[in-house]
Amino acid sequence: MRTLATQTISDAVAKLCIQANYSLPADVLQALEQARRAEPSPQGRRVLDQLVENAAIAAGNVYPLCQDTGLTVVWLDLGQEVRIDGGDLYQAVQEGVRQGYGRGYLRASIVEHPFSARQNTGDNTPAVIHTRLVTGDRLRIAICPKGGGSENMSALGMLKPADGRAGVIDFVVGVVDRAGANPCPPVIVGVGVGGSAEQAMLLAKRALLRPVGKSHHEAEVAALEAEILERVNALGIGPQGLGGQTTALAVHALTYPCHIASLPVGVNLQCHSARHQEVTL
Repeated sequence: MRTLATQTISDAVAKLCIQANYSLPADVLQALEQARRAEPSPQGRRVLDQLVENAAIAAGNVYPLCQDTGLTVVWLDLGQEVRIDGGDLYQAVQEGVRQGYGRGYLRASIVEHPFSARQNTGDNTPAVIHTRLVTGDRLRIAICPKGGGSENMSALGMLKPADGRAGVIDFVVGVVDRAGANPCPPVIVGVGVGGSAEQAMLLAKRALLRPVGKSHHEAEVAALEAEILERVNALGIGPQGLGGQTTALAVHALTYPCHIASLPVGVNLQCHSARHQEVTL
């Protein structure tokens, strides 16, 4: 059994919140640069140039990557041999978010009473936390600020089993097409297929944690990702919706077994500012 102090967790979360909002991960930056070289549209190339330049400016910790510093989505892989000392794990995470957004001068975007008063909490808490219990004696923390523009384009489809693979592709491509410029393309398309309604949506968001452009390890799912990406980029929406072939940088899919009468499909779009940072304690 290994002991981990809540203060250590809070400190780590605070640091990750700041890093995620100021430094675009190398995999995302590489994908943008590759897209810029391949984009045939002059306007699309100019937009991609600006996105790369924006990342370089933000990396100096002068400005956040985007004014929307996001709902803080936190992924915890908690080793079953870890003992949390000094308080509640979730409270430690929330305190880290509170400190990080304060020290980083990051915009507070969270409101309570969502259908009535919508009063800003003032410190970007509470974060949304997803936890898995895993083997080992370590705690892996991934911080993913999620902007409202892309999150608002999420969709769930409860397809019929007879819709099959073609139906899954048509549904995902339709979601991206209807979203248009709203999620700030080029996007990363997270797709969850199977499970239940809530599991499909969770799979779609978890899929966004994968390094950009890394295919699924199963050939069948990788082929699905490739076909969806080809169809999406044929829509012509392009960078920031101004036309071109780079509507999406990647499609990442995860699957799960489902009921014989069901075919749930979740879609979660991530904007070009695909912010994520992680650490293992």
